[in-house]
Amino acid sequence: MNDQPPPWSSKAWIAWTTRLLNSYRKFVGKDLIPRTSADQDSQTLYHAPFVVVAHGTEDDPLLNYGNQAALDLWQMSLDELIGTPSRKTAEPVHRDERAELLRRTREHGYIDDYTGIRIASTGQRFRIHQATVWNVVDGNDAYVGQAAAFADWTMLTE
Repeated sequence: MNDQPPPWSSKAWIAWTTRLLNSYRKFVGKDLIPRTSADQDSQTLYHAPFVVVAHGTEDDPLLNYGNQAALDLWQMSLDELIGTPSRKTAEPVHRDERAELLRRTREHGYIDDYTGIRIASTGQRFRIHQATVWNVVDGNDAYVGQAAAFADWTMLTE
């Protein structure tokens, strides 16, 4: 039995979720989910029927957010996902493509046309379709990371 509180209920998680959602609104010009209160938004995004992941600003950016759909797709627990270098979500052959995506996002605030191949912790490959990737900023508009959301992917067999 797990006596740990759900991740979406911690103050730090709620604060990060609020940054993700506010940044999405700022750069994309609409809300990612219907907004209510910070506490409810945190729970809603965690249980959304689409994938949301985010990383920080480290030289080798580390994942710092993943909702339940992301955990299911990458076949990882939250403890395994958090702190993983985000480059490890792509096979080495696709990392240059991923780096270009992140550069383009950094320059333009967001993109909404990303399609690419990613890899789960088990080695299962999947193609993401039409992902939105956006910069995450804090309340002072300081850059604090990037996030991605997508609802469409195809599992690959080869």
